[in-house]
Amino acid sequence: MSRTSNRLGRGLASLIPDSALDSQPPLAKPKPKGELKVPLDQITPNPEQPRKHFDLKRLEELSDSIRVHGILNPLVVRRHEGKYILIAGERRLRASALAGLNEVPVVVRDAADPKLQLELALIENLQRDDLDPVETALGYDRLRSEFGLKQDEIGRRVGKDRSTVANAMRLLKLPEFVLSAIQDGRISAGHARALLPLVDAPDDLRNALAQVIARRLNVRATEQLVSKVNATPKPIRSTEKARRDNTFDYATRLLTESLQTNVAIKAKKNGSGSIVINYTNAEELERLIQTLRDDG
Repeated sequence: MSRTSNRLGRGLASLIPDSALDSQPPLAKPKPKGELKVPLDQITPNPEQPRKHFDLKRLEELSDSIRVHGILNPLVVRRHEGKYILIAGERRLRASALAGLNEVPVVVRDAADPKLQLELALIENLQRDDLDPVETALGYDRLRSEFGLKQDEIGRRVGKDRSTVANAMRLLKLPEFVLSAIQDGRISAGHARALLPLVDAPDDLRNALAQVIARRLNVRATEQLVSKVNATPKPIRSTEKARRDNTFDYATRLLTESLQTNVAIKAKKNGSGSIVINYTNAEELERLIQTLRDDG
């Protein structure tokens, strides 16, 4: 019986010499269709990138991984004036620069209409799940305002329900100090939506936000706090008092602008009062006297 026949039934590997197996190179991962290698300095960051905050620690972790394993998924770019503009993959682009790479793999995705290119870039980023709620809401709002898409159209393009898009965009009704608290991680999007009923009462909203953060309230407790604040009667100023306050405010602004210095009107209950004109040094006092003399 031949040596080969002795190996039958022992598997295909037994029919291949060990030397041949040792000399075979590892199987290469197939490149995606149309993948290119492009120098880093030829790629411009995406102007339609909704993400504004990049965590340095996570970038360094990704950079370490790229040094060891390379970039597993190519960046997506579009051509522009002989170079490339990033559509998706800005974290990988930044981490590649940290890792000291000179070039990165890309897939070119071109569209004939420049406006469509911008829309595709924005949608590509919004389809990811790692944007914070405010960045996502701003991205949806850009699709609405700049590209004329309705909420159901936005939902179809990014793979979300219309209600999900609508709830995200409601956050933009809140003032900047609440949006900053979301992005800093001090409150969640759920907390922020619970605070929406206070959006027309800035002082109440600021106080409620402070309580939510200080007491570490959950969303349900935040809703209860907002309901309690809304149920508290608000002091109502009389029409006459409001008119008098507005008159003093106007007069104070007028005098301050005319004299170019701080002016305070101090009213008494009997209807009398005083006007206090502030000055910081002798030169300013001289200027004020001259101004009053010229006006007279």
